[in-house]
Amino acid sequence: MSVLCKLCGLKTPDDVEAASLAGAAYVGFVFFQKSPRNLDIQTAQRLALNVPVGIIKVALVVNASDTLLDDIISTVGVDMLQLHGSETLTRVSEVRRRYGLPVMKAVGIANASDVQIAHSYAEVADQLLLDAKPFAGMELPGGNGLSFDWGLLQGQNWSIPWMLAGGLTPENVAAAVKLSGAKQVDVSSGIEMSPGQKDPELMTKFIQNASA
Repeated sequence: MSVLCKLCGLKTPDDVEAASLAGAAYVGFVFFQKSPRNLDIQTAQRLALNVPVGIIKVALVVNASDTLLDDIISTVGVDMLQLHGSETLTRVSEVRRRYGLPVMKAVGIANASDVQIAHSYAEVADQLLLDAKPFAGMELPGGNGLSFDWGLLQGQNWSIPWMLAGGLTPENVAAAVKLSGAKQVDVSSGIEMSPGQKDPELMTKFIQNASA
């Protein structure tokens, strides 16, 4: 089975080149100041221009204002918005309607009740990203290297495409795909040498192993 991979938190032209050569289906740019992967609008614009046609450019935002979204969409030229904060069902619907772009809603998963919350977001989003729920006090909503019980997703019937995230690495992604049934996976910290610094070899290994 061929699994689509999203490589998130890219910061440099070398990151973009390595991701495209590795076979990424999606690349993610982070617009969240507390993240070590945060980009300013101008840098993201330059990186987006280097993304080959056919690879989906995703802007990750956390409880973003319309002003920030306006700047990203008018300047960077992304293909999809990833809402990775505490956005409500209403806010997800508003963003989809205002910008006319596909919206991926990230939902933190720790137990079965979180899975049911994810199903409710499936009614208003175009895709879901099922990530590990951060522990209390963590500043980042994702990219923490945490994973969750992938077995919680077994047998779930989703009405829209979804992506597995949270603590994935080249070493565990094959097992995660097998256990969860994921057809798409997302990685950020699992392909880094240090926070925000991507490793091209890990990118390649991750994508190879995802479909192993």
